[in-house]
Amino acid sequence: MKFCAPCLFGTEGLLAEELRDMDCCNVLAENGRVLFEGDTAVIARANICSRIAERIMIVAGTFRAVSFDDLFEGVKAIHWSEYLPKNACFPVKGWSLNSALHSIPDCQKIIKKAVVDSMSRDYGIRWFSEDGPIFQIRFSILKDEVTLMIDTSGDGLHKRGYRAHSNEAPIKETLAAALCKIARVREYHTLYDPFCGSGTILIEGAMIANNIMPGYRRGFVSEQWDFIKKEDWQMERTRALDGIKHGTDFHAYGSDINPAAVELSHSNATHFGVRKFITLSQKDIKDFTAESEKGTLITNPPYGERMMDMKAARELYRTMGTLFEPKRGWSYNIISPDEEFEKIYGSKARKRRKLYNGMIKCTYYSYF
Repeated sequence: MKFCAPCLFGTEGLLAEELRDMDCCNVLAENGRVLFEGDTAVIARANICSRIAERIMIVAGTFRAVSFDDLFEGVKAIHWSEYLPKNACFPVKGWSLNSALHSIPDCQKIIKKAVVDSMSRDYGIRWFSEDGPIFQIRFSILKDEVTLMIDTSGDGLHKRGYRAHSNEAPIKETLAAALCKIARVREYHTLYDPFCGSGTILIEGAMIANNIMPGYRRGFVSEQWDFIKKEDWQMERTRALDGIKHGTDFHAYGSDINPAAVELSHSNATHFGVRKFITLSQKDIKDFTAESEKGTLITNPPYGERMMDMKAARELYRTMGTLFEPKRGWSYNIISPDEEFEKIYGSKARKRRKLYNGMIKCTYYSYF
């Protein structure tokens, strides 16, 4: 079975490595997504265990289409009955870029009708109640190449279940996990975030360090599908629980000038069961102090274009450049959209990586 896992731009390599570690086959990283193969058990494993993927989707078919007739025939040729039962609810959504077929509503209608015709052919009936399990059909059309997929996740995988509320400019959970992965957070590390906001980086760091799988406590739409064994979901959740590390030396320190943010971080960490790994305090960045001999600092400071004016944001960068003194055993990792960051911070980063925070193009600067 073929799968597609979309991800944030810049994290494709991390996701590919993650999927290979899950024993997925023929893993291929592309722009904004990773393709791979596996059996139905992989659906449960990838949904429960992936920290980087936005969704896990079955690839039902691919073909070229430059007309609506091409689109209809290509979709109809797929045997949707291999996935969808007679009572399946199958809404259609998707996107088109640099293609002859650019009207999304028209594409949705044609794909829906073609799926119905395909199922009518296979099931021998014309009317479908759509009162059963949800099989969200997603399509992408890029340079006239059509990909038809079925979403196995439901809610996006960044929704771990611990963040009922967030601060004004939250960082996405999948991006926070990527930042921790790039910084190589380990079970013996001390993690710092002096702009902790809703605590996402701290929580994702704690999960990685203690091998807590991000999806083991939430549900997925494909758990209602008959062709995936219930035993596969149970086995993967049991594996996830058994794999949690106990007694690690990991600890995290988070602070924020906003007391509401500190309280929010406390609530979110408590909700996901990692509060014991995290110490929180209300503190201005100017008062940042190290609580350990070695440390890994990962932070997403306020951006001028979102929360405060550029002058104030750059003043924070100058302050960080003064405070974050290069020394053995320490690394400082900062994500920012400001192309002048290094100049304002006061030194060149040892490593840089292009990433996207939502739709904002950023660079992840690493000092060590």
